[in-house]
Amino acid sequence: MRHPQHILRPAKGSFIAMSLLLALCLELLPLGPLFWRPDVLLVVLTFWALYQPSRVGIVIAFILGLAMDVHSASLLGQHALAYIVVVSWVQASRNRILWYQTGIQQGVLLLVPFAIAAALQAMTGWISSRELPHLSIVVAVLLEAALWPFIRRLLLAPQMGIAIDNERAGNDRF
Repeated sequence: MRHPQHILRPAKGSFIAMSLLLALCLELLPLGPLFWRPDVLLVVLTFWALYQPSRVGIVIAFILGLAMDVHSASLLGQHALAYIVVVSWVQASRNRILWYQTGIQQGVLLLVPFAIAAALQAMTGWISSRELPHLSIVVAVLLEAALWPFIRRLLLAPQMGIAIDNERAGNDRF
């Protein structure tokens, strides 16, 4: 039995901006130095880079990364570099990621760019401060991948259109 395919409506620019702004606000919450806290802004940025690559790309990733660098008082460009690498990787392997239909499968595949982002941030932080990174960043990467199906479903909900079941419609040629 085939699963129904969904036709996605185009995302409104205001919805994209508000979701990125909300994720940025979540990152700006003063929770202290929690190394295991997932980077929600990175997950939302990854979603929009995957599903709306013409609207959210490297420039948006760079600007949001600089905003995070200023907020965390870290080396200027540390988050920006990680965000740019993740967005570039996601856009380069967009077709491969979208081939997997469930959020869990995509989350497992996105472990790679999330781990690369954490490694880049840890390395640049180590170079600038000479402090070894905390090992709980591995937990943060796993939490980012675990958050992916939920954030994906939440951000896809307004775009979901009509479900087309090819078997019931009799269009087996697609």
